[in-house]
Amino acid sequence: MTTYNLIENISKQHPASAPAIVAGDRVVTFGELFDLARPIAETIRQKNTLARSPRIGLHCPNGLDYIILSLGILLADACLVPLAEELTQDERDEIIKTTSLDFIVAGASCSSPWQERPAPPFTLTPCTTPTPQFPEAAFQSLNPAFIRFSSGTTGTSKGIVLSHQTLLARITAANEGLQLGPHDRVLWMLPMAHHFAVSIVLYLYAGSLTILEHSPLREDILATAEKHAATVIYGSPFHFALLSGDTSDFRWPSLRLPVATAAALPEITAHAFEKRFAKPLVQGLGIIEVGLSVLNLDAASEKPTSLGKALPAYDVRLADDQGHPVPEGTPGELQIRGPGLLDAYLVPWNPSPLTDGWFASGDLVVRDSDGYLTLVGRKKSVINIAGMKAFPEEIEAILNTHPEVKRSRVLGRDHPQMGQIPVAEIIPADPTSPPKPVVLQKHCRQHLSAYKVPLRFSFVDSLPLTASGKIKRT
Repeated sequence: MTTYNLIENISKQHPASAPAIVAGDRVVTFGELFDLARPIAETIRQKNTLARSPRIGLHCPNGLDYIILSLGILLADACLVPLAEELTQDERDEIIKTTSLDFIVAGASCSSPWQERPAPPFTLTPCTTPTPQFPEAAFQSLNPAFIRFSSGTTGTSKGIVLSHQTLLARITAANEGLQLGPHDRVLWMLPMAHHFAVSIVLYLYAGSLTILEHSPLREDILATAEKHAATVIYGSPFHFALLSGDTSDFRWPSLRLPVATAAALPEITAHAFEKRFAKPLVQGLGIIEVGLSVLNLDAASEKPTSLGKALPAYDVRLADDQGHPVPEGTPGELQIRGPGLLDAYLVPWNPSPLTDGWFASGDLVVRDSDGYLTLVGRKKSVINIAGMKAFPEEIEAILNTHPEVKRSRVLGRDHPQMGQIPVAEIIPADPTSPPKPVVLQKHCRQHLSAYKVPLRFSFVDSLPLTASGKIKRT
């Protein structure tokens, strides 16, 4: 088993005096960042009595503390499992059980995520979990760094295992397109529990300055961009639609690369952003199992809704249901081959998740005559909500436990700002007295993250079913 540690490598390759993170008025250098993270790693090593690397869940608000605690966990040769802030206790418990966590690191909540203190306060709590549902020795042999769940819960998501070596290969390949370096200042607004591994880790590896912005107000976001002369912004279409509505005189002259990811980019948002800031909005395709493999670097103005082309390190192909290539202009499943693809699925354990080196993404894509790729839908049923994903089956399972619901179907509906929103069709237990939507929403909020709660309800006499009695979604 190799002991390569990507974070230890990053800590040695940049001048200690170089700025790494800006949080409010606080500038943290690379030297300070790792000086804060190392005592956390030492505490973990002292508390860990296992004869192996532990799996550690991280529950912490977005901000500087999240970065420091994550680095401390990874420096300790532990495997980091994000426990996102928006998860309900049921969802969190399911992740703890599925990953067989050994410890939970909990960062302190505070009124401001940028509160200045010498080091983040945290607790390290042992977990009592059942015997893993995966082979421990095989898991450890991967030199695991992260376990991620694509929906934020284990629902129908299998758990994606990424090693330190995989992360290095992945961020190196992504940076062939992004070209980040010490000259860059990246404005950050996304939830760290969903995007840390191949974004902030990449920025640190490249020596770029990461500027943290916690405010949801566009005036604050743009004021921060102006104050620090941000050169890169990486966000969801929701963020770019928000910024495009600004009417101030700020033109953002330092901006060189705005990247939209996490959801399909609406054409109206792309045009509005370019009109407002005179810079085309570059769309990319980021997949947890793959990383950033496709980017629209050359045709963002002419083809704003295109994903672009594969980055140099990757090969892509489009296939039909039988695995055969599809002709130009015909939707096919996007399959990807290259560096940094996932090491394994956790449950059920699958250390060979690729087919001849290819990963089948489940994304339906068309290729035009110039070779540019455009996302047209999902082969699977996942709903993409402002950069976060939800599975209809998970939401339906909660709705179906309500006594006034006989059966439900949840679908994603296109939304100009959010990408998609969840909507529900309900067969009421009593057709003469259907439940009130507000009652169903309250029921969902007790068990699901807020973004998964359906925003619209309709009541139907029946739902389309497959021959085997399963819900039909198309």
